[in-house]
Amino acid sequence: MIRVGSVWAVFCSLTFAVWVPSSLAEPARVYEARVTRVFDGDTVWVQPLEGGRARKLRLDGLDAPEICQAGGEASRDALATRLLGQAVTVSERRRDDYGRGLARLTHRDEDVGGWLVSIGHAWSYRWRNSAGPYQPQEAQAQAASRGLFADRRGELPRAFRQRHGPCVLP
Repeated sequence: MIRVGSVWAVFCSLTFAVWVPSSLAEPARVYEARVTRVFDGDTVWVQPLEGGRARKLRLDGLDAPEICQAGGEASRDALATRLLGQAVTVSERRRDDYGRGLARLTHRDEDVGGWLVSIGHAWSYRWRNSAGPYQPQEAQAQAASRGLFADRRGELPRAFRQRHGPCVLP
């Protein structure tokens, strides 16, 4: 005979396993690295301080404008000014569809993603019904009309890519 309590416990554990965000389900790999290249506002190359191959990372939790989109170069330049040549703590949780490590970076005890959104150079990454992890920073940047939010017609990078495709770089 199956007990209702045990069925409920199994149901809850299976439901949690299906719905748990991947950031909670997968342990992050944490290491120290030096930023060697800033490709755009949400993609950097790092060289682990422990040695090994350089790694291409996408900043997790935010979406910066495409390099050919309004604000794209300013976003890249802000990130490069802050991080290029600097040591950071990388918390890499998995790879994205393009093979980049999805990571949160910390520089001088500050979350780089939160900083970039708060100064108006990126949006908090939205998915399903979530406004993303940096929604409070985005709301503050919008209220202060910082960076991308100075133009109320700013277009989310996802919508820009859907309309224009990927940027063609020389």
